Amino acid sequence: MRSRNDAVDWPAAVQRALDIGVCGVGSADDERAERRLARFAAVQVGSFVWTHDGDGNTYVGRLTGPCRHDPEGEPVDLVHVRDCEWSRAPVDPVLIPEAVTQTFARGGHNFQRIHPGDVEAETAALWQRLNA
Repeated sequence: MRSRNDAVDWPAAVQRALDIGVCGVGSADDERAERRLARFAAVQVGSFVWTHDGDGNTYVGRLTGPCRHDPEGEPVDLVHVRDCEWSRAPVDPVLIPEAVTQTFARGGHNFQRIHPGDVEAETAALWQRLNA
């Protein structure tokens, strides 16, 4: 949930998303961004997502709705959003699947699928544990 624009306050974007229950991406102002937006919109409802906040805390969420435009997200370039149920608190770092940790360690600003291993099953089990 980081804007491709480095001038944007990305921690504010993540906090906004956590506060209002959305997952999102920024403006699609070129062909690559349009493809990224299309991939984001095509992800199935019920899919899991991960993010970091400005303090380095990690949250897991589950998409609960389709992609929509949110003009109120313009100040933090989080204008293409999907409803998302986020974990109520940051995930304990020892519980985060290794594939998630590896993906975040690579950096980047992209919405991307996490590999390797069976991170989806690991995330689903963690989600059940967090919501028990």
